[in-house]
Amino acid sequence: MPMWRNGVEMTSTARAERVFLFLQGPHGPFFHGLGRMLRAAGGQVWRVGFNAGDRAFWPHRASYLPFRGKPGDWPAALAAILEQRNVTDIVLYGDTRPVHAAAIAAAASRAITVHVFEEGYMRPYWVTYERGGSNGNSRLMDMPISEMQNALALSDLEAPLPPAHWGDMRQHMFYGALYHWFVMFANRAYRNFRPHRDLSVTREFRLYIKRLLLMPAHGIERRAATWRIRSGGFPYHLALLQLEHDSSFRMHSPFASMTDFLAEILQGFAQGAPPHHHLVVKAHPLEDGRAPIRAELARLSRLHGLVGRVHYVRGGKLARLLDDARSAVTVNSTAGQQVLWRGIPLRVFGRAVYAKPEFVSGQRLNDFFTCATRPDNRAYKDFRRFLLETSQVPGGFYSRRGRRQLLRHVTDMMLSPLDPYDALKSGTAAPRQQLRAVT
Repeated sequence: MPMWRNGVEMTSTARAERVFLFLQGPHGPFFHGLGRMLRAAGGQVWRVGFNAGDRAFWPHRASYLPFRGKPGDWPAALAAILEQRNVTDIVLYGDTRPVHAAAIAAAASRAITVHVFEEGYMRPYWVTYERGGSNGNSRLMDMPISEMQNALALSDLEAPLPPAHWGDMRQHMFYGALYHWFVMFANRAYRNFRPHRDLSVTREFRLYIKRLLLMPAHGIERRAATWRIRSGGFPYHLALLQLEHDSSFRMHSPFASMTDFLAEILQGFAQGAPPHHHLVVKAHPLEDGRAPIRAELARLSRLHGLVGRVHYVRGGKLARLLDDARSAVTVNSTAGQQVLWRGIPLRVFGRAVYAKPEFVSGQRLNDFFTCATRPDNRAYKDFRRFLLETSQVPGGFYSRRGRRQLLRHVTDMMLSPLDPYDALKSGTAAPRQQLRAVT
């Protein structure tokens, strides 16, 4: 089928002349490194910057295109860039930001490929790379397990294993704080910039700094809370929280806030869980206190007669808490995949790529807490292997080692004519190396 742009049929030669337009990316230098790799591969690369933070992390000034207009000016400015630069590919992080949603809509009528990056569906050891959309807008949402199993029949590889040690939380917080510092103190040239989140840039910066400074104290508090739960001798269920400002929660959730989610969970737990069972509420690792979670938990515990049976754990790793958990509930957190990997019953309330009927419970909440149905572990392992051979790329955005590993794989994936899911179905997906060998 011929491809058209601006009313002109694209020849195979024209199609080979790749012009990548980068929009907003994860905090830090990852997008700059990716642009450098694509230029080395023969492509043209341009970057639109919306604030001083975007500019600070894009040292290649010759390819930088500042946007200083008002939000309402963006669609027309984008259309002009796409025409003038003959853009073939758009690269972005998160598909629901207003500037990105407008870009995806513009690309749909111009035969432009949209490369979407997100945090890994099985974070923290992988990054998500898809085309067209992610999370609730991903192709995975409408893809049945049977279709994935048919594609896997073309591969005899073992699923990649996670590394023995890999993490970039400190780097994530550092680059987030640095990015917001530039927006706060060096943004004079971008007076019309408006953040995609409700919180002011100043408040975001202060919260990043606060998290960095309090990490040691929070670590002590978290370890103590985990020890009390694991040594308590009581059966417990997990409630996995998310960030209220995260796009997967805001755009693909039935709740207006995380406290609304907690209200429903504690009511269902009080009605259905045996009286000797407890509920452990685990915060997101980047939870910064902007939502009144602890105060709301105390209020709801008193309301439902659960005082002494509800425990709060501040962030940290999930693995130790999963060791003895009876079940877990979440809106649509990627942590749900760790639950399913261990064969633990899971109840999901929002739209999630892993919310398949084979392994996510559809029970009423009180019935779930009374006696949860177990997931089909074989079906989930097929789903997990499908992700690891397609859209889950080893590496990370923030640490130097993680970026280096990510760039080894994702550059060729972006240059491929097929998206990751079609590449596996056609038998042309490149094998992934075993992550335990990474140094």
